[in-house]
Amino acid sequence: MIVDDPTAHRSRWHWRTLDNAADGLALDLGLYAVSATFAAITAVTSTLLPHRAWGAVAAVGYLLATLTVIAQLLLRRRSPTSRLTGLPARWTVTGLAWATTTLLPLAWQSIDRAGGRTDRAQEEVLVVEQAGTRLLEHGTPYLGPDAIAALPPGEQLMGYTPYQPGMAMFGLPRALLDTWWTDSRVWFAVGTALALAVAVAALRRTPATTGQATIATTRRRDAAVLRGVQAATVLPICALTLATGGDDLPVLALCLLALAFAAAERPGRAGLAVGLAGALKLFAWPVALVLIVWGLTRRSGTRVAVGAIGLPIAALVPALLVDRDALTENVLRFPLGHGLVTSPAQSPFPGYLIANALPAGRLIAAGLLVAAGVAIAVRLARRPPRTAVATALICGYGLLAAIALMPSTRFGYLLYPLALLTWAPALHRPGDTPTAAIADKRSGRTTSA
Repeated sequence: MIVDDPTAHRSRWHWRTLDNAADGLALDLGLYAVSATFAAITAVTSTLLPHRAWGAVAAVGYLLATLTVIAQLLLRRRSPTSRLTGLPARWTVTGLAWATTTLLPLAWQSIDRAGGRTDRAQEEVLVVEQAGTRLLEHGTPYLGPDAIAALPPGEQLMGYTPYQPGMAMFGLPRALLDTWWTDSRVWFAVGTALALAVAVAALRRTPATTGQATIATTRRRDAAVLRGVQAATVLPICALTLATGGDDLPVLALCLLALAFAAAERPGRAGLAVGLAGALKLFAWPVALVLIVWGLTRRSGTRVAVGAIGLPIAALVPALLVDRDALTENVLRFPLGHGLVTSPAQSPFPGYLIANALPAGRLIAAGLLVAAGVAIAVRLARRPPRTAVATALICGYGLLAAIALMPSTRFGYLLYPLALLTWAPALHRPGDTPTAAIADKRSGRTTSA
């Protein structure tokens, strides 16, 4: 874990105590029970039909997971060493929960949509699939400003593709064949599962200790990995997003994979993973910059940058050559609020409230966002992260600040900082402590096994 000062040490100790209660089962119970309540409320009250459909199925899945954990807790009282209550069993419950709360509603909605239902996918699913069709037919996933202007006013928003060119790859299956399993969400799920599986494998191959390894240390590390995977899969904000829209999940999973490679001291692979994420969506670019700074502390900045910067640039070049104006309109002008239509993202975070409630509010919100970015840049320059844990924390808190201050944002974007911050304890390496901890202590931060 990462601890700052004695006060922070106490608060994090309390968190660790909660996380370890009943060998992790207590927090599992809370996660699934609260998630079941959230899903049930969503099924009844959401104004978005895909969300209501997700809630109806997911509530049952979370309830089954909750009952399973209750059974595990009762069994643990009678037989504390039972294999049915250990870490492998918790992994099994997590997998089943993801299947019933994410994959099952995803497949159901995809099948319904293939059968003609028009209320079984969020708009981003259609946007990605249209981008895949345009990429296949015209060599670019983007419509130019003139083509977007020629659309009926009610359809102009759907003419935009506010993603990096690589995202269109998830729309190619639907461009080739119109059936339920070519739904872009299916391939978002496949990409997410593969990236997380590789991340878990990378962390498990990373030594849990230096010198004399202990079973307890390895167990704590593996439990932290499970908690991080839960945050990226069965947490409702992630499960709902993947089942109904999904484009953020492979981006998040690749960022987590990059951090896992950083913890495993694989800077080149970390750069490739975050570069793939950056070729999909802009949200990965801040993570890439922090990882490059981490690489510089190990004299591996170039190795990280080759993939982290090279892959997104390589993805942009074909679209730039085919239609530069289309690329600029979709990737720059629209996200910055200068497109023919504005983004409908209106979650009531501080940046949005300031932008809409105060005179010159958008300028004020933009100024606060720039100020936060400058503060993070100064922190990176003065005290660069020397561990994967510190890198994950900077990325998590930085994205949290950005999401809070952006004039146009979505509640669903919180999945990035939540998952990154939960992933951080899984990246801890006692081997970092001899040098990295001393350097981090000077910045008010030290490491503790």
